[in-house]
Parts: sequence; C-alpha cells; structure tokens
Amino acid sequence: MKNVRLEKVTLNFGAGKEQAKLEKGEAIIKAITGKAPLRCITEKRIPSWGVRPGLPIGAKLTLRKQEALALLKRLLTAKENKLKPSYFDQNGNISFGIPEYIDIPDTKYDPKIGVLGLQVCVTLERPGYRIKRRRLRQTKVGKKHTVTKEEAQKFMTESFKVQVEEEA
Repeated sequence: MKNVRLEKVTLNFGAGKEQAKLEKGEAIIKAITGKAPLRCITEKRIPSWGVRPGLPIGAKLTLRKQEALALLKRLLTAKENKLKPSYFDQNGNISFGIPEYIDIPDTKYDPKIGVLGLQVCVTLERPGYRIKRRRLRQTKVGKKHTVTKEEAQKFMTESFKVQVEEEA
C-alpha cells in the first residue's frame, strides 16, 4: 500500500482571450497525444483582463494508465530528464513547462502553429487514494499515507531515471 504510482498526466495550454492562439494550442495537444483536448471556459468576469463568463481561455487533456506513462517518458525527454526541486509540490505532484513543443520526440514542426509551449502536470498517488474521490463515505487521506516531495523525487528518479537538480 506504500508504493507510489502514476495517477495521471495533464497537459494544459492557456491562451487568454485570443481565440487564434487557443486553436493553435489545441492543435499542439492533438499533435502530441492524438486526442482532442477539452476547452476551459471562464466562469468569472475580470474586466481588466478582458475576460467574461462563457469565453474559452484554455485547453486541457488528461491521460491515465499506459497512455500517461508513454507520454510522460516523451515529455521528460524534452526536459532532458532533468527536473528542479521547485517543480515538486508538498503533496507529491509535479508541474513543469515545455517552452517549445518541437522539443518533444515524435512531434513535427507545423508552420501554421509556430513555436508555442505548454504546461505539464503529473499526479502521483498510492493505493487507497480512492477514499477522497468516492461518492459514499468520502474522507481525507491520512498524513502518513500522502506522497511527500521527497518520495515523489525518489519515485521519478527510480522509475524514469530523472535527475533532480539542486537550485542555487
């Protein structure tokens, strides 16, 4: 029950109110994964940003199991298998950006898209985490059972041969 495992990999692309940029971001995610992403719609009005409710501002796609594992290996290759400690949060999640999508192996440059990047979020968990998502008798995961930052770094080092660089 203490084994850490990969729960999901989420790709995010934020475009703001620019619809042309959003369509390019959706094309990037589709080129990387072969699946159509989901559009993120605003719920709040923020006049200073020019955002109103119902306006699409981003795209996301979540992959699980074997698809997530295969994609994560490709994404880590784009980062040269090096991650900084600041990419890990206290709950064992990992979040990093890829500045240029053409760095990802098996992804070809598309002149219509140009050079854009995206955000990658990796969620790690242990068996038994279902208790926080189930419908009946939902409870919190105990402190001793949560994935810590150190355990997440150790998992990434052992499973994916990732080097965790020290920050100055």
